[in-house]
Amino acid sequence: MNVALEVKDLRAGYGPTVVLDGISLSVRAGETLAVLGRNGVGKTTLLATLMGLTTLHAGSIALGGQDVTGQPTHQRNLLGLGYVPQEREIFPSLTVEENLAVSAHPGGWPAEAVFDLFPSLKARARNTGNRLSGGEQQMLAIGRALVGAPKVLLLDEPLEGLAPVVIESLMDALARIQKESHVTMLLVEQKAELALSLTQQAIVLDRGQIVWRGTSAALKADEATQAKLLGVAGKEH
Repeated sequence: MNVALEVKDLRAGYGPTVVLDGISLSVRAGETLAVLGRNGVGKTTLLATLMGLTTLHAGSIALGGQDVTGQPTHQRNLLGLGYVPQEREIFPSLTVEENLAVSAHPGGWPAEAVFDLFPSLKARARNTGNRLSGGEQQMLAIGRALVGAPKVLLLDEPLEGLAPVVIESLMDALARIQKESHVTMLLVEQKAELALSLTQQAIVLDRGQIVWRGTSAALKADEATQAKLLGVAGKEH
């Protein structure tokens, strides 16, 4: 199977400060990877670095076999790297329809498919972004990434701060995206149990380095390792 994303010996951070120190990983096309770890270990910085939003000190990033290490953020997006940031960053003064329209690329999901995935967005298609709930804003942020024709989708804590019913809806949507589009996903998430149930592979970061890697099923079954590396006491509900 083709490799969708390959990272070698990545050292990156903000200005002279190094946050990631020697990260190497490979994700195959259609595979899902959970990126786990306690707060402040470099998870968000990893996604931001893949998008070209940090200071790169060393290492390389390849997307579908193409080196994008020196490419600007917009070029990485055009080459198939989609990003749903933790802050969502939808356009608050644009309607749902307009948010999707300005982000669309050839080959991306049509707006109708996004509305089928998130019916509540369809009902608010003409509402501006600042008139949506937190859950609806997250749905729009994901939908905006999908219309951009991503081959690799980076999701930074998409479940953060949401009500359980909304989390359940988003989990179902992410599973459907994976099944129907076979897009490669990197999921940063504090809710380890949920992330491991959705993904196939997992890595755990600590102090900017990968300290565990393997299948999501293996980590999900190993509560002792979860407790040691993630501070998870038993299973989350």
